[in-house]
Amino acid sequence: MSVPTIVVAVKAVIVQDDHLLIIKRAADDEVNPGTWELVGGKLDFGETLEHALEREVFEESGLCVAVQQLLYATTFLTDPNRQVVIMTYLAHPIVTTVTLSEEHSDARWVTADEAQKLLHRPILDDLDSHDVWAFLQPKMIN
Repeated sequence: MSVPTIVVAVKAVIVQDDHLLIIKRAADDEVNPGTWELVGGKLDFGETLEHALEREVFEESGLCVAVQQLLYATTFLTDPNRQVVIMTYLAHPIVTTVTLSEEHSDARWVTADEAQKLLHRPILDDLDSHDVWAFLQPKMIN
């Protein structure tokens, strides 16, 4: 029997003008291959949430970001002994040129409407249930 584990992850809703950044998992990824997601990853022991987010965003996209605020937190089980806690933050890029890691195959700056067509359904459900689209609307203007 495996020991119950809790994994803490951080994700970023990176907004630049009227677009947000989404990235596509590589086709050979173990978890949800080929799906679109927000940038982010796991917290390393001893890191602050904000530092983990800055590190993960840089590792996955090559972007340096200014972390703005926590948008929401959610949790779910990936199996009976593994729980994931995700903290999703609003962030703004300091530069907008994306350099992807090998974990991802594509990146796009998309409108909110485009994001709602591309993002993986569980991510959309979280964004919807926490009213993120309404919160972002005044922030996503030219």
